[in-house]
Amino acid sequence: MTFFSKIIGTGSYLPPNKVSNQQLTDQLAAKGIETSDEWIFSRSGISARHYAAADVTSSDLAVEASKRALDAADMQANDIDLIILATSTPDFLGGFPSTACVVQNKLGITNGAAAVDVQAVCSGFMYAIAMADSMIKSGAHKNVLVIGAEVFSRILNFEDRTTCVLFGDGAGAVVLSRSSEPGVLATKLHADGSYANILCVPGNVSSGAITGNAFLYMDGQAVFKLAVSLLEKVANEALEIAGMDASQIDWLIPHQANIRIMQSTAKKMRMPMEKVVVTVDQHGNTSAASIPLALDVAVRDGRVKPGQTIMIEGVGGGFTWGAAIIKM
Repeated sequence: MTFFSKIIGTGSYLPPNKVSNQQLTDQLAAKGIETSDEWIFSRSGISARHYAAADVTSSDLAVEASKRALDAADMQANDIDLIILATSTPDFLGGFPSTACVVQNKLGITNGAAAVDVQAVCSGFMYAIAMADSMIKSGAHKNVLVIGAEVFSRILNFEDRTTCVLFGDGAGAVVLSRSSEPGVLATKLHADGSYANILCVPGNVSSGAITGNAFLYMDGQAVFKLAVSLLEKVANEALEIAGMDASQIDWLIPHQANIRIMQSTAKKMRMPMEKVVVTVDQHGNTSAASIPLALDVAVRDGRVKPGQTIMIEGVGGGFTWGAAIIKM
């Protein structure tokens, strides 16, 4: 018997504390760090981002997004038989217990559903979708909750204006379910560990203390050049697997890192920006949460409609990258 997987519900959640560029600029100025709304926006396309309260974790954001995705799918929590959660900011040091297990408990899932975290940084949601799709197509699972959730504000150095202005917190989720009709049409994933040093958190824990640097480090120029090159290639790979061309894609929903990267990718694919879902201006870079957040926004405002075909793609620390083509 042939199984397919299809997205039947989307959800997202942003913490209520929205910080504009001007607010962040004022906060940084109090520390003697100079920046401006114009400087931030011109380089990234970001106008605002959301920060979670100190007592709010990735799992808290994930639960809210998941509840909305379950409601949209008209499902109960115990209908889920697998949770795959992409995050670089897990609830616990060392990453265990997994944040997916914490979410399972907070959602009240008591059916023994499997739960696992995925770490591919900003590409994490693509990796999670590909894994969920494979699990459904194998017949092993029927309803998979796929989540991207981050509290990146916890790993930002607010004395480094080149990184602290770019990232925010949030979560997005989808319910991917067994279907008689194809939904996920193609996925393609890559990684190259030789680029590990251009985007990383180069710290460790030893004897209960942090060694090295516990803040995010990014070589912005190196990441930009690599991202622009790789995103076009992986998009074309996914299109080839699906037997499609770019003109058949209704919406491009890229990782929301930098508007210039998105514009460059769209141009190379000969797609007008009117077909690109952009939320980076209001959300900043929310890493693994950015694609499901953007997807949910576009579904709920009516842009992305049932039957349309979307492409999701992104790059992340590792270095990781990937793309997926999905019929909604």
